[in-house]
Amino acid sequence: MPYRLRQNPPAHHTITPVWGFMVPVKLIMTPVEKIKAIDRDESIRCSAKLMRDHRISSLLVMKGQDVVGIVTDTDLARRALAEELDPDRATVERIMSAPVLQIPPEATLLDANDLMAKEGVRHLGVHKDGKMIGLVSVRDVVNFLTKYPRS
Repeated sequence: MPYRLRQNPPAHHTITPVWGFMVPVKLIMTPVEKIKAIDRDESIRCSAKLMRDHRISSLLVMKGQDVVGIVTDTDLARRALAEELDPDRATVERIMSAPVLQIPPEATLLDANDLMAKEGVRHLGVHKDGKMIGLVSVRDVVNFLTKYPRS
């Protein structure tokens, strides 16, 4: 589901260029080549170990070369642990979030922030010409804005 760019930001957002919100997501996204992934048929335990070992909070879920979803630490807690699934028998596909919401690379950090807040997600796939080129997370936005000069 593609995201439409904001045509005319609301008046209360007019100060955002000072705070860096008008920066395009392509400048802070993690390129798809650097994102860790897991096959949809792998166990939940395998996904948890990958996240722990790489100190990350999400993995792209793959079916062959195609991204079919994303599994996050929240999915592990709410859909696996809380449901008492067997971590060695239940697959990542069973608990993943799908599809990965999309945003174009030219969208601003404000657009990304608004979409994540509206949809209640922490990750967005950055798509160009129908292909995922990266991933942007709430953490990416917060880290960028924390380092952005404010004067």
